[in-house]
Amino acid sequence: MEATRCHWGLALAPFLFLVAVPNHAQAQSRGARNKPANDPINCPYTAGDPKILEAAGILSLGGFSFGKEDSTAEIDEYLGSNDVRWIETAHFKIGVGLGPYKIDRKEKARLLDELQRLAVHMPSIKPEKIRILDPWLRAHIYAQRAEDLWTQMQGIFGVTDADFPDGTKPWDTQGKYMGIGPFMGEKGKPEVLILSSQGACSDYLRHYFGLLTRMSQRWNILDRDVLHLVIHTGQGNLDEDAALHGHFVFNLSQQLLDAYKHYSYEIPIWLKEGLAHWLERSINPEHNTFNGSEGAAAIKTNKADWNRPTRALVQGNEAISLAQLVRIQGFGELELAHHYTVWSMIDFLMSEHPKFVGQLLDDIKGMVNERFMDDGTGMDDKHRAAFKKHLGMSYGQFDRAWAAWVQKHY
Repeated sequence: MEATRCHWGLALAPFLFLVAVPNHAQAQSRGARNKPANDPINCPYTAGDPKILEAAGILSLGGFSFGKEDSTAEIDEYLGSNDVRWIETAHFKIGVGLGPYKIDRKEKARLLDELQRLAVHMPSIKPEKIRILDPWLRAHIYAQRAEDLWTQMQGIFGVTDADFPDGTKPWDTQGKYMGIGPFMGEKGKPEVLILSSQGACSDYLRHYFGLLTRMSQRWNILDRDVLHLVIHTGQGNLDEDAALHGHFVFNLSQQLLDAYKHYSYEIPIWLKEGLAHWLERSINPEHNTFNGSEGAAAIKTNKADWNRPTRALVQGNEAISLAQLVRIQGFGELELAHHYTVWSMIDFLMSEHPKFVGQLLDDIKGMVNERFMDDGTGMDDKHRAAFKKHLGMSYGQFDRAWAAWVQKHY
């Protein structure tokens, strides 16, 4: 799968970091100094207590299979540190190897809601008093963000966990094909590893997957039927939480799109990139991620406002048509103007036809052939038919409806 090329716009004002320390000394006293920093007992908010973990929706704080290893302990050993905090939730396996993070005043309100939600089941978290997110707290925040995205994506798809098979037996060919496992159609839980340095990330990807890249990477581990995402904060402005959060959502949403009804073939690039942009920009439009392909030049822009250039494309009759977008086969073929367009088309659909993206995906994902095998043959026809069936529009009619909406709302 493609590495993600990244560029983030500059913040409008410099960060003003606060220097007070978090008030969790009492919780930390339960830890054990003779244990590794990422040992569950050293989590200041759960101390590995099964009752707290269960209430918080956490299945484990390490020791589970991950990537190419049978246990997270083997990854700790390879990385040569215990900086990664491991969390397994109902739908994800996550490793977060980030250091402490000082909260800027501008971020306080955004983070306060997330901290308050965590504090419901981890009462040692005191949201109003926290000025620094320690490594364990950052891990819990990202686990919560992953589950939030899972819920949001299922809402877009129009499904629940109950719609997918449990993965214990083959599809009986009756009813709609929903993949081969319980995790959006995959057998294994999606996995995410967030590291704090390019060096550690590159070393991990080279060692386990033979990849030579300095960017975030999504990968399909075929023998475990698991989609694997690796991110590092040494690119762009990912040392800022809002930027990292958006980048995380951009990549993880594409991972879940691939997983939906099982990752057996590709769907149109415009749909994947457009939805990922729309989700990322809903967090903070100042930070934007762009997928890239090997050998393709990286897309760069520091624009937070995409409305104005999109409107200019429409008014100048320069916007690429949907029919042309559907024919694009690789992320590297997308130009900056195309990114504006695919984001805006999803913005239009989610505003005016909020069920359509799920209906379209229902039609083009989970396609099978006469032997009841996953098969994306006929994708173009299915895609075109979905616009006519659910929107009553040809591609040309859609282009005109979208353009009119842009001129009215942008």
